[in-house]
Amino acid sequence: MTVESGSGTRVGLRDLGAAVALLILLAALAALAPDFFRPSNLRDLAVSNAPAAIVAIGLTLVLLTGQVDISVGSQFAIASVAYAVLVKAGAPAVLAVLAALGLGAMLGLLNGWLVARLGMPSVVVTLATMVVWRDAVRWYTEGAWVQGLPVGFQWFGLPQTAGEVVIVGLAIVLAGLAAYVLQSVVIGRWLFAVGSDPEAARLSGLRPPVIVMGGFVALGALTALAAVLNDVRFSQVPPSAGIGLELKVLAAAVVGGTLITGGRGTVLGTMAGIALLGTLGTGLTFVGLSPFWEKAAQGAIILVAAAVDSARTRPVRPSVSRA
Repeated sequence: MTVESGSGTRVGLRDLGAAVALLILLAALAALAPDFFRPSNLRDLAVSNAPAAIVAIGLTLVLLTGQVDISVGSQFAIASVAYAVLVKAGAPAVLAVLAALGLGAMLGLLNGWLVARLGMPSVVVTLATMVVWRDAVRWYTEGAWVQGLPVGFQWFGLPQTAGEVVIVGLAIVLAGLAAYVLQSVVIGRWLFAVGSDPEAARLSGLRPPVIVMGGFVALGALTALAAVLNDVRFSQVPPSAGIGLELKVLAAAVVGGTLITGGRGTVLGTMAGIALLGTLGTGLTFVGLSPFWEKAAQGAIILVAAAVDSARTRPVRPSVSRA
């Protein structure tokens, strides 16, 4: 049975906020730091933010169901180290990628099972797994980088330019595919239905726990893929990969129009949010400001977006007239 999601898949003014802010930021950089627009800098910006964009796609799917996952940075680290260790041990790159994707999907499934089947709050579950998985990576690596990787590890053995095209191209393709699924495929409407009203979705014949778990599994697999694509940009892999990633992708999603409470959002809005935050982080350096302001800006964006959403969804109390 299909369930319509109403206007949830359509782009509205709320979803265009990130795009408008991005245009304003670009105009300011054009006036204050024209060197920002050097082709080499724009290329580096696209490549460095492509992995975060892929994670943000997955997080958008989870947010649409009314849940959240703040453990993506730790999942990113686990998949990153696992892929590097497998390749170093001699595993073919294709098998190593599939193993990393499977591991990411399993981590997502665990989060989803705890949330959907046991009824635990997703913020509590993923806060706990964020800490446990991050410490597990530190224990396994003893804080040391994974080094001594094969020559063909970096850029999948391709020339650097070709490798960069693969990374950015995959992010674009996945964003387009996810946007199409949410707009035109019944599975996308299920996500909106569960996030809008889980009980109504259940009465319509859907299985909200299964759909919620599916969102977490997709996020885990996409996070692992992003970790692999980030790994191959370098010749060695740190166990600290993904620190702060959860804040960036969450900020990108909410500033892009996705409701934290679920039921509304677009992938295109999230991509505009990633572009905004990526440009902001690099732009701070070009105008001579400390990059440490980037995290403060991301936190402020989340607070403002959450406040706007709360104001928009707060029920209006009827006025009482006095005789």
